[in-house]
Amino acid sequence: MDTTDHTIEIEGTVSAVIYQNAENGYTVLRLSTEEGSVTAVGCLPSVLPGEEVVLTGGWTTHQAYGQQFKAEWAERRQPRGPEAIFRYLASGAVKNIGPVRAREIVDMFGGETLDVIENEPEKLTAIRGISGKTALAIGDWYRRQVGLRRLMDFLGHYGIKPAVALRFYRVYGDESMAAVRDNPYILANETFGAAFHEADALALDTGFEGDSPQRVEAAVLFELSHNTRNGHVFLPREKLIAATRQLIGVDESPIGEAVDVLCDGGYVVREKAAGVDACYLERLHEAEEFTARRLREMAEAVPFRTEDLSRLIDRVEREQGVRYAAGQRKAVELAARRRVMVLTGGPGTGKTTSVRGILALFDKLGLKTMLCAPTGRAAKRMSELTGREAATIHRALGTYMGEDGEPVFEHDETEPLDCDAVIMDESSMVDIMLMHSLLSALRPDCRLVMVGDADQLPSVGPGCVFSDIIRSGAVESVTLTEIFRQAQESRIVKNAHLINRGTIPDLADNSGDFFFLKRSGAARTAETVAQLVTKRLPENMGVDPSQIQVLTPTRKREAGTEALNRALQAELNPPRPGVSEKVFGDFTFREGDKVMQIRNNYDIIWKSADGTRAGCGIFNGDVGVITSIDTGAESVTVDYDDRLVTYLFDQLGELEPAYAMTVHKAQGSEYRAVVLAVAGVSPRLLVRGVLYTAVTRARELLIIVGSTDDVETMIKTDRRARRYSGLRWRLAEG
Repeated sequence: MDTTDHTIEIEGTVSAVIYQNAENGYTVLRLSTEEGSVTAVGCLPSVLPGEEVVLTGGWTTHQAYGQQFKAEWAERRQPRGPEAIFRYLASGAVKNIGPVRAREIVDMFGGETLDVIENEPEKLTAIRGISGKTALAIGDWYRRQVGLRRLMDFLGHYGIKPAVALRFYRVYGDESMAAVRDNPYILANETFGAAFHEADALALDTGFEGDSPQRVEAAVLFELSHNTRNGHVFLPREKLIAATRQLIGVDESPIGEAVDVLCDGGYVVREKAAGVDACYLERLHEAEEFTARRLREMAEAVPFRTEDLSRLIDRVEREQGVRYAAGQRKAVELAARRRVMVLTGGPGTGKTTSVRGILALFDKLGLKTMLCAPTGRAAKRMSELTGREAATIHRALGTYMGEDGEPVFEHDETEPLDCDAVIMDESSMVDIMLMHSLLSALRPDCRLVMVGDADQLPSVGPGCVFSDIIRSGAVESVTLTEIFRQAQESRIVKNAHLINRGTIPDLADNSGDFFFLKRSGAARTAETVAQLVTKRLPENMGVDPSQIQVLTPTRKREAGTEALNRALQAELNPPRPGVSEKVFGDFTFREGDKVMQIRNNYDIIWKSADGTRAGCGIFNGDVGVITSIDTGAESVTVDYDDRLVTYLFDQLGELEPAYAMTVHKAQGSEYRAVVLAVAGVSPRLLVRGVLYTAVTRARELLIIVGSTDDVETMIKTDRRARRYSGLRWRLAEG
């Protein structure tokens, strides 16, 4: 735990590097200071023994190793004096120089050694065994190392983290300092990860004018990128100009000029779309245009002629022991005849039975079918319901991180997926970029069946793809509406449909599988939720806490995920002897904790527990359990359904506790029991789509805890935040 709450500086010489991660620069080192030897940790890429550093940060107490200095920033200085330079070179700091050669070089050049290596490497040929080619290579290697250090020091003065410098240097190399001085705003590119305000502060401090073209153009691009987080594929030009003006306080005229320049350069695409003067980031415009074109081509393709299709469907019915309703039979037949179709409907309407029928029919037609879903939980559920293997879309496409920081897919137009048909579940969760990637990887004759509930919340990423496709009418759709007899017995199903129609169910009828517990205030709501999960449901209904998922519309406040996760962890997984833990941010991660990955990590490696399988990639929304925390190796291991992943401590920002999660994060999942907290919620989240999505996550038991007024407000409020998307228009207009 922290022993100080203020920032201090310490200065010294690196005496040893205990651990260093080459990818992210995380380092554990020993530092010799005037007060003695200390252990320091932080992002210090390529630091080596012999270097002099000034570290800024604070003291912490490590669970196993005692007091350490946690460095937030570092200023590195070249070693001074022959002995410090020798230790630096002997450590392997410079390629082609080992301890013996380091001693020879330092003996010859003394305190001028590093200046010679950087500026006059040809002089090194005076040392026996160093050729002219080797001397130049030594100089080149050293200049690269010095370049990274200088970049880190320069950016550090403006509060920009070393990890940003490391990513930037990988792209620009020796030209990094020149590039960042020429236009500091490129640091705010998503590839490098600096915040816009950080790059802006650097630029203004180094002489850029407030209305300089670089600043205004960077602000425009930032607004377009930032608003993808709000689901927008484009922004109307007038709204883009207004948002940019508010961000940097510049008049409209230079902003409009910046938009035109960015359009001329191909960074922004301006187009009249859906009656709006739309401004797109180039990659989003390409994704939307391609998606619309490919879907239209698939929808307009000549229908497949399948003889005796009716008899084949009859045979599937007999083999599966079912009798399809009219809508289900239509869906199965349409999947056989068309290259693309949509199957949608609420809970209990028979989507799963229809999917099983489509899959069986595809088998009889000799089609190789791939099953996929946007998240790992949705894919696992699809596997359980169909008895066939299903994968996440990312995993099916073979996703990895490219050199520019953007995801790259092994499967695309040049290397399509090896299948004749794709059935995609939970399609409402798919954003425009992922849809573009999937369609790009389909062979020209491949079929696509999109399955989902159009009334659930839209994707977290930009666009409202599933809804746009349905509403455009360009793709044939089947909407299942009949609630089957078995489902009619479930109050969860019946009330979900009532909620979706805007009708308030009988909240006083606490029977069957749907319960409402009225509580006044967020504090009482949170207290009741904790009691339900830890005592009442396990003891009275035999539901293990591991089978209960707590949901809430919000992260903040007393009944939000942050507070609920702390309360539930305290009851379900309290601190105890022999159980390791790690404090990170505002949460203490502990062995046995339920956690969730909160961003896509395409490169992280996973292995099965028995070591027979391995792969790359853990994605936003994947849920696992911490199996071990190794304080010596500074690492945490998480088990994601027999995919073991090891995180370094400085990667814990990719995880958050998952005893409670937001309704948005629960999309695509189904749980045996759901406890939903509704109290103290922001008015913008008191909408029907949030409640409907939460209710439909429960399979056997749903308990809503909180305010009657808030629940009724949610049911009455069918307000959907407008997303700027041109897909529906492109599909309808052709």
